[in-house]
Amino acid sequence: MSKTKPTLSHVDAKGRIRMVDVGGKAVTDREAVARGTIAMSAAARRLIRAGAVKKGDPLQAARLAGIMAAKKTSELIPLCHPLVLSHISVELTATRTGYAIEARVRTSGQTGVEMEALTAVSVAALTLYDMVKAVDQTMTISDIRLMEKKGGRSGHYQRR
Repeated sequence: MSKTKPTLSHVDAKGRIRMVDVGGKAVTDREAVARGTIAMSAAARRLIRAGAVKKGDPLQAARLAGIMAAKKTSELIPLCHPLVLSHISVELTATRTGYAIEARVRTSGQTGVEMEALTAVSVAALTLYDMVKAVDQTMTISDIRLMEKKGGRSGHYQRR
């Protein structure tokens, strides 16, 4: 039994990067969910939860930044296709050590929205960092990962 070597869709036969041609793909409903975390000091958590951050509400700023980032993903990631997104949500949930961040992105199109969901989580976390960095420069952004994707030829993926 011979195994074929996996190929990267963004690399041509000569090893040059290229944008994938999705023109022949069917338009399907697609959805992706990504998650990440930001850990911060007790002082930073207290400020956020008390609504006492001088720059404003960091949770609302992070939510809006995540939504905006999902819409701009193709401008940030060189080989991403520009997509018309039908839904973007960014949720921030308080945890014992900081915040869990989840983004859900949907479209009907010829390519998936995984990068948009991952970008939304990343930028939401960075925005939280920016909003409270004067109080805590030791914050850690971590565990940014794809949790689920639906639609398209490869079908349904769910992280276990």
